[in-house]
Amino acid sequence: MSRDFNAWLSGFRDSIADYGYYIDFKKVHKNVDSIKVELNILNSLIGSKNIETDFENLITKYPEILKCIPLLLAVRANEIYCHDENGGYLFRFNFSKYPPNSHAHYERYKYFMRKTGLFDLLENHIVNNLVDYATGVETGLDSNGRKNRGGHLMENLVENFIQKAGFVKGVNYFKEMYIHQITEKWNIDLSAISNQGKMEKRFDFIVKTPNMIYGIETNFYGSSGSKLNETARSYKTLALETDTINGFTFVWLTDGKGWNSAKNNLEETFDVMQHIYNIKDLEEDVMNEVFR
Repeated sequence: MSRDFNAWLSGFRDSIADYGYYIDFKKVHKNVDSIKVELNILNSLIGSKNIETDFENLITKYPEILKCIPLLLAVRANEIYCHDENGGYLFRFNFSKYPPNSHAHYERYKYFMRKTGLFDLLENHIVNNLVDYATGVETGLDSNGRKNRGGHLMENLVENFIQKAGFVKGVNYFKEMYIHQITEKWNIDLSAISNQGKMEKRFDFIVKTPNMIYGIETNFYGSSGSKLNETARSYKTLALETDTINGFTFVWLTDGKGWNSAKNNLEETFDVMQHIYNIKDLEEDVMNEVFR
């Protein structure tokens, strides 16, 4: 039965974000708790009238407080490089190896704190509590992880539908399998999609039924971008190549309003690919119709 592309595309969704997509607060609190003691020690510098001396005394007695400094600048690294316009030098500050009791080392770290504005943040009482401040910074940094979490949302959604269709992980469905693993497990020739063994491809899921091996790719595009045209073209090629392989079927599960910007390329793939579905298709039990 032929399907209407525009009707199919109209069912694409704006988002599949769940409640845990926006911020992973468990991770945020775990990261802050790991340096909570050191942050509380640094709290003693808030409102200091002699902050450079107080800071030097602190790192002399508690050198481990230095590991907190990168986070206060929203940096996930133990080493920070700074080009000094005054001397033209590129300085490397290491916050994982604590300096020896050396005046020169203390001066370097004090210089760093002053030039980055951290001394100003503390001595002028711009913040009241570094634990709360660090929690806010961690929250902001974690928002950068949405792209990775978003990539897994569609995989997780598809996996739920695979399980609802009665398949069992490790028994008749498998996650993230490479071509060579599929070949070795079921003795099937996939050279048509591996450039005669020169290219290694990984499928998001493999579903095995008595008569067929299904290679599944999943993605969701909530926004436009050049990658969508490339994806549509590559999956069109993959679909045509797998049509020549007995016992193997390629299934593409995709969705997202971002496809509206690449609908022409998507339609070309839709026209030649039998097994291309969206979330609405999954909800209408396409799994049980396809995987037989």
